[in-house]
Amino acid sequence: MKYRTLGKTGLNISVIGIGTWQYGGEWGKKFDQSEVDAILEKAKELGINFIDTAECYGDHLSESLIGKAIQQEREKWIVATKFGHQFHNNFERTDHWSAKEVVKQLDDSLKALRTDYVDLYQFHSGSNEAFDNDDLWTALDKQVQSGKVRHLGISISSKGNVVHQVKKATDVKASVVQVVYNRLEREPEQEVLPLCEKQNLGVLARVPLASGFLSGKYKPDARFQEDDVRNKQDQQKRREMLELVEKIAREEVPENINMAQWALAWCLQHPAVTSVIPGCKSVEQVEANAKAADLQMVKEDHPQAIQLNW
Repeated sequence: MKYRTLGKTGLNISVIGIGTWQYGGEWGKKFDQSEVDAILEKAKELGINFIDTAECYGDHLSESLIGKAIQQEREKWIVATKFGHQFHNNFERTDHWSAKEVVKQLDDSLKALRTDYVDLYQFHSGSNEAFDNDDLWTALDKQVQSGKVRHLGISISSKGNVVHQVKKATDVKASVVQVVYNRLEREPEQEVLPLCEKQNLGVLARVPLASGFLSGKYKPDARFQEDDVRNKQDQQKRREMLELVEKIAREEVPENINMAQWALAWCLQHPAVTSVIPGCKSVEQVEANAKAADLQMVKEDHPQAIQLNW
């Protein structure tokens, strides 16, 4: 495994992390504790030290599964979670952005995670109106001062004009930006990533496999289970994306290179990106994802060893 410094936080995190939305049950599978234990144990064995979750992945369900899995070795993990929403049912959430509500969310997250602190606490895909709340950021700064939170971050939405939030990151004492970034969704290259570099913000690339589309497993006519979040996408747009994936596989992915590993390494080649956080549904996926770190470094150490279209 390779490691990079997460912006101004000083934290050295693995370039491959673990995304855990799937543990909340909205990706066509319900997880039990033994499955999460096995996935995170394998991740630790491979040198992965970063976990990203949220209070609304289930009603603190993802956090609870993670907390039980790592409680004996909490100090070996860098744990990030998020705030701003309350889960009710699959695909049903309500927003809760007041300072009082967010502090309660933090306490509930700490309880679920079985820890007395989180390494990174992130504003989760909120509007600019919710973001521009001095009371909220004052309350969060107090949580940092108390030791419940080590660092603050912003997980920006992929909808609407949220560049404003990245521009204001340093002002609200946020050190990290999490953003949707992958070979199919490159919009952050225009403004978001340059702004992060300018402010020395750590960057977490979420959805680096484009909701699994860049795994290479799905054809344009792919169908998903009823309780899979990908069924919420427009079918025509989904088909067009999968057709583009087939073209990328033919024209850009080197022969004998796993497409998912290539896609993760593709994100890591951008100088602003600190770590990618793909979701992992199995031990086998963790093992495969971890290999992308070696693929990336081969490119850096020996530019002619692998001809990636970067």
